[in-house]
Amino acid sequence: MKKQFIPLLIVGSALIAGCNQQSSTDTSSVSAPAVDKADAVASVNGKYIAKSTLEQLESEISQRSQGQTFPKEKLIEELIQRELLVQEGLKKQLDKSPEVLARIEDVKRSLVSQAALQDYLKTNPVTDADIKAEYDTKVAAENGTEFKARHILVKTEAEAKKIIAELDKGADFSKLANKNSLDAKESQNGGDLGWFVASQMVAPFSEAVAKLEKGKYTKEPVQTQFGWHIILREDSRALTPPPLEAVKEQLQPYLQRQKVQTFIEGLRKQAQVEVLVPLTEEKPTADAAAATPAEATAPATAEQAAPAAAEPAKTEEAVKPAEPAAEKPAAEPAKEVPVEPKK
Repeated sequence: MKKQFIPLLIVGSALIAGCNQQSSTDTSSVSAPAVDKADAVASVNGKYIAKSTLEQLESEISQRSQGQTFPKEKLIEELIQRELLVQEGLKKQLDKSPEVLARIEDVKRSLVSQAALQDYLKTNPVTDADIKAEYDTKVAAENGTEFKARHILVKTEAEAKKIIAELDKGADFSKLANKNSLDAKESQNGGDLGWFVASQMVAPFSEAVAKLEKGKYTKEPVQTQFGWHIILREDSRALTPPPLEAVKEQLQPYLQRQKVQTFIEGLRKQAQVEVLVPLTEEKPTADAAAATPAEATAPATAEQAAPAAAEPAKTEEAVKPAEPAAEKPAAEPAKEVPVEPKK
């Protein structure tokens, strides 16, 4: 039976790394642990491929392909083919080429940075007490009330007062919202914000909603960083926070991320860091532009310009070590913009 490579889906960098762990003993800088025959799934020219490599591959495939699995026969064959390629590359001493050595160094630095984060979280784990404290302050501490409201957002106070005057004369709030509101989503739905808790809105907005009576609108415009609001409180209801166990899995990665951020900030404060390249592009002065040869100032061709346009300037955020993937908890500090949960 003719062997075939497995689809590209499962032969990513993790698979290559798994093979290299078992086959890089011939390199000058890396030495993989020896594999016994009893612990191997296959042998290629006397080189054993460990069972742990296959297990790691199966785990990674399951995670990356959302539970999809491949026959073990195909996975082993893929590992064999990869090992053959590794041995061929080592025979030609490709592992000593500048390009390969540079890529190995990049991978090494990435793995070491991840190991540093994992080591920190291992010695500074998120405890049950941490989760309980976060739950008490961010979830259980909600004021116990949900509001249902509509709003009309305009640019100026004068516009807002004019709309309030129309409401005082009996105008329909929803129709005025559809006609005047700058908030694109709500302006198509009568300014409806749905149900929300105070912490989901910026402070001036949530404070105004809390003071209103049911069915009443603000008699004075409410100013936020987004403009001027007229707010109608339609209803309110008691809010029962979810139990701790229901949000524990969300709070834990959120707290891990906070710990990692604090850890990295501490390292940055202790380090001597000097940025050696300009972070913003300097614009040439008029004199400098006049002195520039015509050839240099000629418009670039599409092919010449494309690479530069496709590479945004790097910032400190772009080069920070990657943090563990985590979802935010259900309850967070106040958002910068009003959100409109629909129920």
